[in-house]
This record gives sequence, C-alpha cells and structure tokens, in this order.
Amino acid sequence: ISNVRPEPDRVLVDIVDYVLDYPIDSTLALDTARNCLIDTLGCGLEALTYPACTKLMGPIVPGTIVPNGAKVPGTSFQLDPVQAAFNIGAMIRWLDFNDTWLAAEWGHPSDNLGGILATADWLSRNAVATGKKPLTMKDVLIAMVKAHEIQGCIALENSFNKVGLDHVLLVKLASTAVVGHMLGLTRDELINAVSLAFVDGHSLRTYRHAPNTGSRKSWAAGDATSRAVRLALIAKTGEMGYPSVLSAKTWGFYDVLFKGNEFKFQRP
Repeated sequence: ISNVRPEPDRVLVDIVDYVLDYPIDSTLALDTARNCLIDTLGCGLEALTYPACTKLMGPIVPGTIVPNGAKVPGTSFQLDPVQAAFNIGAMIRWLDFNDTWLAAEWGHPSDNLGGILATADWLSRNAVATGKKPLTMKDVLIAMVKAHEIQGCIALENSFNKVGLDHVLLVKLASTAVVGHMLGLTRDELINAVSLAFVDGHSLRTYRHAPNTGSRKSWAAGDATSRAVRLALIAKTGEMGYPSVLSAKTWGFYDVLFKGNEFKFQRP
C-alpha cells in the first residue's frame, strides 16, 4: 500500500469548485430560496411552542453569552456559531414540516439553514463590530441554493437509507461546503473540510424506525449542520484533510459504508 498522498477524490473537487466558482444568477432560484427561507423560519418559530424542542436549546453552559455571537430567532440566546447552528437547526426540523426532497435518498435541504444562518449572523456581527460590512441576505440565499443543489444532486441517485445511514449525512456535507465558503476557506482548505465531513461518524437511521422511533429525528439535522460548522472551523485552522476519503481501499467511505459502490450522478 502506497503512503504517497493521492489527489483528492473527484467528488470532493467537484463539490468545492461548484461552491467556489458557480454563479447563482437565476432569479427563479433566488426567489424560490427566499420563499423557502420564510417558510423554514416559520417552521422554526412554531416549534418554539413545544417544550420538547425548547428544552434542548440555549448554550451548553447555562448563562453563557458570546460577544457578537449569533442570535437564535424567537429567543434571547446569543451563541457561538456551532451551538447556534444546533439551536436553529433543531427548531427548523422539529415539527417535520420544512421542505422535503424525495429521490433515491430523502431529506429536508432547508435543514442546512441552521449552519448557514448561524454563520452568516456571527460573521456579520463581528464585521459590524470592527467597522466592516456585514453579509447580505442575498449571500444567505446563494448559500441556500448551493446547499440544496449539493444535497439534492447526491440524493438523486444514491440511497444512504439502503445501507442504514440517515439522510442528515447530506446535511452535514452540504453545510460544511457552503459554511466553509462563507468562512473564507481557500480551495485546499475547503477540500479538506468536505473530506472531514465524509470521514466523520454518521448517524444510523435507528431513531426513524420501529421499535426505536424517537425524537432524535427532530434534532438530528440540527446536530449535523452544527457539526458542519465545527468541521469548517477546524479546516480553517489549516488542519489536514483526507483526499481519498471516499475511494481508499478498505478504509474509505465507499468500501466501509457504501458496499464498495461509488456515487452516481444524473447531472454535473
């Protein structure tokens, strides 16, 4: 077995080059993203009336307030972007009403808004505090479009549920890619970040099926999108990635978790 570092897997490169270089100039796509944003926030605000959801929210250490931290809509919480992403992601997904994408794999691509909104707000508040310009809502909508495309294009032909993995894996992947871009990662750093998302531990579908069906299904996507923010921040430090995370023999994602099959795609 060679110990020479290989070139990054093509899927990693394609995701990163799409996020970095593809212009989102479709008025229809941006209008649709705006409607999706309003709908998703509505789902999250309604979830705040359910104690089963709100008991999970807030800082990890009660009373913690982060200077220039991201704010959680409908609450008084001001948190670091990782915990804010969990809070927002759990709100969004709690009632199971946010947008759904049904293909070979299922999912709710608006789950990615947990990481997107938390990161955008955190970056913007810090920018304003230092006299710089904040991000715009168009930046948020573009990140939404790209997250939907990444999650959706992979889900079209690749069934994760058939190998027992939960679809929130795709939330973690898409959120890592778009949040990493928002954080200003270089191309190499972003490839590292996406590889970290693939090499990570992934959720089983146990909590979606009898006899173990449970409420983790309502916060699993919040967990995934918050993990994405964490991985993107780790990559931003210059931490190394794993270029053949998908294709490596024996130890790669395909061999370990996908029955040796490579991902298939209907479109670029």
